[in-house]
Amino acid sequence: MNQNKAVIAGAAAILAVVLGVLAYLFIGSNGAPEGRAGATAFERELLVPGPLGDMTKGDPNAPVTVIEYASLTCNHCASFAVHTLPLLVENYVETGQVYYILRDFPYDPVATAGFMLSHCAGEERYFGFVDTLFERQTQWAFTQTPLEDLKAIARQGGFSEERFDQCMQDQNIFNHVRDVAMRGRDTFGVRSTPTFFVNGEKVEGALPWDEFEPIIKKALANRGAPASGAAQE
Repeated sequence: MNQNKAVIAGAAAILAVVLGVLAYLFIGSNGAPEGRAGATAFERELLVPGPLGDMTKGDPNAPVTVIEYASLTCNHCASFAVHTLPLLVENYVETGQVYYILRDFPYDPVATAGFMLSHCAGEERYFGFVDTLFERQTQWAFTQTPLEDLKAIARQGGFSEERFDQCMQDQNIFNHVRDVAMRGRDTFGVRSTPTFFVNGEKVEGALPWDEFEPIIKKALANRGAPASGAAQE
């Protein structure tokens, strides 16, 4: 009997160690990441992804992280996506200086549907759908039949009607979009779109490139990583 108790106790101890290791690994990959050297607690909290993870561009080890909260029915967000974001990607994301994260912050059910469609398209096609929806915003977001017009865009992107309908009823994706938006509002004080966090510094509004780039350069300088290449004056 005592031997059996010892075996059970030993097995329990091993199980506890295994569970502890798994918990550590899980938190390290899906919970609050350690972040880059010099990152504040607020920055690390910002980097905690939503239930289905973050949609990102660039190197997660880049010295500057830009997090954008946007709504697909926000015309200022569309302006930033069309005019400013491509320059940020070309000059800073693709050169390894900026890690860009886009977070869902829909204002209305129409924007929620657009984000759900983009997530249903998959990680590799998410930004392609988001870019298209911003570029063609007036063709679906503000029409009399937005869902039907969104379905037409989805069809052009390879969605069948059945797949589109299934996507609109996907509770996991809906919960992700809702939870990301609620956490942005309740935890980080997002009140309007677009709202950015540049290494934790809150920046509101769709700034033109000549106003947005100095913020990036300042963040790089604070991290001891001066801008390089085409982005450097």
